[in-house]
Amino acid sequence: MSADFSPIRWDATLEADCRKLIRLALDEDLAGERDWTTWAIVGDDRSATADIVARAPGIVAGLQAPPLVFAEFGAKVEWDSTLQDGAAIEPGQKVATMAGNAGDLLTTERTVLNFLGRLCGIATLTARFVAAAGSARARVYDTRKTTPGWRRLEKYAARCGGGHNHRAGLYDAVLIKDNHLALSSQQGLKPADAVLRARQRLCERSSGGQGMVVEVEVDTLDQLREVLPAGPDIVLLDNMGADQLRQAIAVRDAVAPEVVLEASGGISLSSVAEIAATGVDRLSVGALTHSAVSLDLGLDWRY
Repeated sequence: MSADFSPIRWDATLEADCRKLIRLALDEDLAGERDWTTWAIVGDDRSATADIVARAPGIVAGLQAPPLVFAEFGAKVEWDSTLQDGAAIEPGQKVATMAGNAGDLLTTERTVLNFLGRLCGIATLTARFVAAAGSARARVYDTRKTTPGWRRLEKYAARCGGGHNHRAGLYDAVLIKDNHLALSSQQGLKPADAVLRARQRLCERSSGGQGMVVEVEVDTLDQLREVLPAGPDIVLLDNMGADQLRQAIAVRDAVAPEVVLEASGGISLSSVAEIAATGVDRLSVGALTHSAVSLDLGLDWRY
């Protein structure tokens, strides 16, 4: 069985997610009314052209979003970009050109930049983590620490930056965390018992359960030794230092070399290289989404 998760790609489902968020964003700005500033100052018939330009270096993600903003608003604007998601950009580089009704451009400008800046920011930070991990075997994975409603979009952006997608939600994998273990221990279940119970209950499902990834969290080497014979697909090594991680790998290699080891817990740009060098298979990094800063993008008007 593969111990990996389904990658998030730009597809009809992701487009639908994006459209829902765009409608919310436009409603925040307009609330069923209109852009009174543009209406009063610019009028309805003027045309204009504007370039979206990078003010900082980064990685592009979410180029599909701005045309959806125009479509949801009903803007008479054409969008043109020669870039692809995942492309590296430098300060001063043009990301895209928008041409059409000046009022529509002004009204949708902030929504376009918010979506694009947020997704590019995640892709950019992810690329920094991937680069910092260096040539080690460890892959950088995202987490569920995402903006509510933005889960799939933000995970897509992490992929654009060279990262890998962890589970999309609670519905597509079993991840037995410390709180699950604390509660199940009151019923006399040890971590290995929890893994075996999860496997059993998944096998009892009428369909789909047999192929689901089962992952369990441990924070000590003793817990690791206990759970490995139960056959989890992945063991999450929570908040272990580099020395502990190296010991964990030695234990895994001796007992169950097929089990994937995933380091997690406060991994930062300053620590990722040391952790990756231990030889763990994966690094799950909440910072990719919860700490990303929007990429600085500006609008240069040509009029």
